[in-house]
Amino acid sequence: MFRNALEPWHLLVLAAVVIMIFGSKKLPDTARALGKSLRILRSETRAMRDDDASDASDEARPEHRT
Repeated sequence: MFRNALEPWHLLVLAAVVIMIFGSKKLPDTARALGKSLRILRSETRAMRDDDASDASDEARPEHRT
């Protein structure tokens, strides 16, 4: 049913609608803010993954008490 749902002309129409809604003056600022948000999201996700990996390695490591 949705085999070829997204074609290149769909993207062109979407881009035209976005430009009409936001205006060409605000698009660079919006793109910059979106880029910053994605960078923050990636860094937080990476930090969570590293934290989980360090927790797993701590649990696998036996404790030596003397």
